[in-house]
Amino acid sequence: MKERDDDRIKTSLQQAFPPLDEEPARDLWPAVLRRMDAQPAMQPWFDWALLAALVGVAALFPSAIPVVLYYL
Repeated sequence: MKERDDDRIKTSLQQAFPPLDEEPARDLWPAVLRRMDAQPAMQPWFDWALLAALVGVAALFPSAIPVVLYYL
């Protein structure tokens, strides 16, 4: 009975999920190279805001520096 159930599950899965194409429709490597060569945009403002907040916390609470370093 177990083998019959396994076969039934296998056929159900094969019907539910058709076979996938093993190769992409186009070559993706040129797109990867273009993206790697593109210049990154300027740093987002929130990166600088987080850095300022970290410096502010370090200035106001010097005892928190080991805690921050522990979590980095």
